[in-house]
Amino acid sequence: MFYTKLANGLNQLDKMLARRCFLATPSGRVLCSYYSTWPAAKMSPSFHYVIVGAGSAGCVLANRLSENKDESVLLLEAGPKDLLLNSTRLSWKIHMPAALTYNLCHDKYNWFYHTTPQRHMDRRVMYWPRGRVWGGSSSLNAMVYIRGHAEDYNRWHQEGATGWNYEHCLPYFKKAQTHELGADRYRGGSGPLHVSRGKTDHPLHHAFIQAGQQAGYPFTDDMNGYQQEGVGWMDMTIYKGTRWSTASAYLRPALARPNLTAQVRCLTTKILFQGSKAFGVEYIQNGEKKKAFAEKQVILSGGAINSPQVLMLSGVGNADDLKKLDIPIVSHLPGVGSNLQDHLEIYVQQECTKPITLYKAQKPTQMMKIGLEWLLKQTGYGATAHLESGGFIRSRASVTHPDVQFHFLPSMVVDHGRAKPKMEAFQVHVGPMRSTSKGSLKLKSKNPLEHPIIEPNYLSTEEDVWEFRQCVKLSREIFAQRAFDEFRGRELLPGSQVQSDREIDAFVRQKADSAYHPSCTCKMGQPTDPMAVVDPEARVLGVENLRVVDASIMPSMVSGNLNAPTIMIAEKAADAIKGVPTLQDPGIPVYQPPTMERQQ
Repeated sequence: MFYTKLANGLNQLDKMLARRCFLATPSGRVLCSYYSTWPAAKMSPSFHYVIVGAGSAGCVLANRLSENKDESVLLLEAGPKDLLLNSTRLSWKIHMPAALTYNLCHDKYNWFYHTTPQRHMDRRVMYWPRGRVWGGSSSLNAMVYIRGHAEDYNRWHQEGATGWNYEHCLPYFKKAQTHELGADRYRGGSGPLHVSRGKTDHPLHHAFIQAGQQAGYPFTDDMNGYQQEGVGWMDMTIYKGTRWSTASAYLRPALARPNLTAQVRCLTTKILFQGSKAFGVEYIQNGEKKKAFAEKQVILSGGAINSPQVLMLSGVGNADDLKKLDIPIVSHLPGVGSNLQDHLEIYVQQECTKPITLYKAQKPTQMMKIGLEWLLKQTGYGATAHLESGGFIRSRASVTHPDVQFHFLPSMVVDHGRAKPKMEAFQVHVGPMRSTSKGSLKLKSKNPLEHPIIEPNYLSTEEDVWEFRQCVKLSREIFAQRAFDEFRGRELLPGSQVQSDREIDAFVRQKADSAYHPSCTCKMGQPTDPMAVVDPEARVLGVENLRVVDASIMPSMVSGNLNAPTIMIAEKAADAIKGVPTLQDPGIPVYQPPTMERQQ
């Protein structure tokens, strides 16, 4: 009664009714609510939606959910802003496409995760960079825009994510996109996400595409359209020579809306529950513990590592594991942190006999010239990530759609870009798209500042080992074609001494690395699936008012890079949250290889 009278009094003092606040106990239990515009009041604010994570999905949701001026949205990001002000690129290492390796090498904008020692990879600890900044990993990635294959989404539908088949997903890819080549049945023409093709016209990119065709693979003019299979030019999230992250595409245009509040350097430590109902979050900002309340929903968009981590810290996960850490159980969901999947890749590197690679461009004087041109005009070698060509092929006959991906680079990468190349060379990044090895993610402790235990369990099946052998052999076959005759020197990796299956397997164990595509740790599925974490509308099972929207809810890996599918997931989930009918485009034609049953 006392608290109710206090709230009534506060409401009478404040006639503007601008912001709803909650009066709560120290434990977070809500006693009552009232409205206040007192700027100095230290009460926990309330919003209709609280989104945790301003990454590839969170920025999309912040924009779409704040389109309704009557809905208030709070977006919390653990990292800083990406600092793009009045065309002055204060964070040039983010916004210059060619500078991407800088952010992969330190922890300013990067969670800087590492895995457990991998027992099938000579006990190597693998490095996993993930974005911790506005735009999330879309502010750190190589800007390759790949949607995956139509059959990936049809498989999701069959795996229990009903309504996520290709005909329901393609409209959201298109809704998100503005492609510089214009709209068609597969490409969007009016979305926030600008997508472009490379402008360097580098002879080694042409050589790769020609060599792929000489090896027997078709040319595809759009890997994201009718025909993924083949070699060709790759799409990139680059606009007018600048990285086009979700912060640039979605968040920044929405920041002027009075109903959107975006906070940075906010580490979310747990979800607040009253019984099984989520009503807010607790977070740390500048060393101070704070709370924010959600009148409608809390939405986790922290990605495949942070979202399951926050769920488990909040008591949603495998009850046996949480009890060991003295975390009170809210909901027993054993699928949280399970089903971890990632793309592993290797580099096949070739010495170049002509001085045309990016080797000289990485010399200090040349880098200054390239950087100056980019700062002044956003053109030149600084305006691309240089992964402008690539391909998708099938590893063997009877595979229904491509299961091997190539990214070609007219340079060489050493240790994630943390070491400089020492010669003229080019390489192809190659790896299987649908590996069968699965891992897990668990809490190391209940301290939210401590990174979780990441166990990808790479190369744990014979099928995965065989596929990597094929990746090496098929890459060598492409580099052996006559299109590379005038450029091809000695093979640097694996090296001519590596020939037998046993030697190739050893090379893969020693040199393969993550392609930075973790996913599937909060699997989407039916409530009858014991390992499902969210339903097909991204609602967390067993609790109320809580959703997860990011790459973690993928039921299984897509055949390609993750950024474009994650943006699509957020676009589609935003419609589900708003309660509007889902988009659909039935009868989309998709390429079927004519020699599938008899030819690789």
